[in-house]
Amino acid sequence: MRAMTTIGLMSGTSLDGIDVALIETDGETISRFGPTGYFAYGGSERDVLRAALREALSLKNRDERPGILAAAEAVITRSHQKAVQEFLKGNGLSPSGIDAVGFHGQTVLHRPDERLTVQIGDGDDLAAALSIPVVYDFRAADVAAGGQGAPLVPVFHRALVEAAALERPVAIVNIGGVANITLVGSDGQISSFDTGPGNALLDDWVSEQAGLAFDIDGKLAAEGKVDAAVLDRLLAHPYFRLSPPKSLDRNSFEVGGMSHLSPADGAATLTAFTVGAIAKAVDHAGFEPRCWILTGGGAQNSEMRRMLAALTGIAVRTADEFGWSSAFMEAQAFAYLAARTIRGLPLSFPTTTGVKEPMTGGVLALAEGRS
Repeated sequence: MRAMTTIGLMSGTSLDGIDVALIETDGETISRFGPTGYFAYGGSERDVLRAALREALSLKNRDERPGILAAAEAVITRSHQKAVQEFLKGNGLSPSGIDAVGFHGQTVLHRPDERLTVQIGDGDDLAAALSIPVVYDFRAADVAAGGQGAPLVPVFHRALVEAAALERPVAIVNIGGVANITLVGSDGQISSFDTGPGNALLDDWVSEQAGLAFDIDGKLAAEGKVDAAVLDRLLAHPYFRLSPPKSLDRNSFEVGGMSHLSPADGAATLTAFTVGAIAKAVDHAGFEPRCWILTGGGAQNSEMRRMLAALTGIAVRTADEFGWSSAFMEAQAFAYLAARTIRGLPLSFPTTTGVKEPMTGGVLALAEGRS
């Protein structure tokens, strides 16, 4: 099958903005990585989205949009439309040259044990506004079938590892708002699960305590001291004893009992929490990876990288060292998943989400005048 030109969109749990990435793929191999772009949310948009996260806690039906959720869905759809249009214009591209857009939307609630996952964003409206077919709602089918609905990126990770002919086993860790791991075994078998908090708790702390959007390069954490008692309490959470597949919501962890900590000590402790949770993933792997390959915002945090190497004794490398994109890998992945959806290829597997058999997912919204 010919390669498709697809655009992936990702708005993560950190609520900072939208990642955009173009790739050419047949849904199995990647022919080319194209341009990438980032479009930040404004302060008012972030306020609406944060309010939507709180409102969503009471949802019982994934199709309901009570209160602020309806406004938040409109914000997400409109922001993604603008991001794609600016991306196309900035790179001299035409909508007619794009086969599909992979639209993750914004996760506001993820409770797979209740067979409930909610990603806001109107795929039909986005397709109509862009005049490009849009694949969206990637997680719902897996959750409805009893899977965790996350992570979905592992099949893309495996394609990257195979294309680079890396010596296995390896572990690719995406540290976004929540951190997740893909373990690629010596036989190419993939397993994956959410390890625990990524940047979300740390970002919230430094925002509240130091007025920073995030801990740039881990500088604040590097100035602080880890509170061992708080860290032990956080790592005692029952989630870490669960066998994978397993997944998390952004709000799965409470970090009370830190009011006595300075901003730097709190940052150090929460950074150590993220790292400790990643290290615990090896307990479920059945093997020790040859190296950690970090992607996402956490890959840019040198203190987080230092802590992980010191704790595990395993080499830590970033995706960029392999010619991949730490910053835009998830957006690239959803471009890849859009192509797989169109081809009817599986997105999730028993070893990644716990679904009973490999299955595809995503909903295709057609654009008028496009097939």
